[in-house]
Amino acid sequence: QENKGLMEKSLPSEPSSTLKKAEVKQENKTATKGVDDADKRSGVVTKKQNKPPVSDPEAVKIQAWWRGTLVRRTLLHAALRVWIIQAWWRVKLARLQESRRRTALENFTRKEWAAVRLQSWVRMWRIRRRYCRLLNATRIIQAYWRCHSCTSRGFIKGYYRVTANQLHLELEILLGSGPCILTECIPLPIKQ
Repeated sequence: QENKGLMEKSLPSEPSSTLKKAEVKQENKTATKGVDDADKRSGVVTKKQNKPPVSDPEAVKIQAWWRGTLVRRTLLHAALRVWIIQAWWRVKLARLQESRRRTALENFTRKEWAAVRLQSWVRMWRIRRRYCRLLNATRIIQAYWRCHSCTSRGFIKGYYRVTANQLHLELEILLGSGPCILTECIPLPIKQ
């Protein structure tokens, strides 16, 4: 019952002036539409009459609200588009910076490995040159030592005997480690 009382209080007993004006406008529109349709069918073109704008404050408020809503919606769409473009650009810029960083890192590592490889080659060349010098010196020392050992300690004794068709050869080589005896029988060619 309380709600009924509120509803009765909120509804005006007589129609308001805005409702009357809206009904009058609707009737005018339908009336002019019928005339315009008749003129179109007959081929007569009439000039529109310049009517002064309706100065209804409530209609002006509604129109202002609607125009404001349209402007806010347009601004919102523009702001969203700007935000999307900025997000895309940030992603694109991050990828570009990442690719540049990766390229710089690859170039640095390539140069670093080239330097390390060059240093290892130089070290290898120096060690190999030193090894070859030592090996040559070792060979020279061994040759002198062998020559000295043969002349001071070792000697060669040999016997041979010739028969009708063979040569018997016996060599005895004495070095520091022990005797080495070689015996060989060489057949001789017989000429007739």
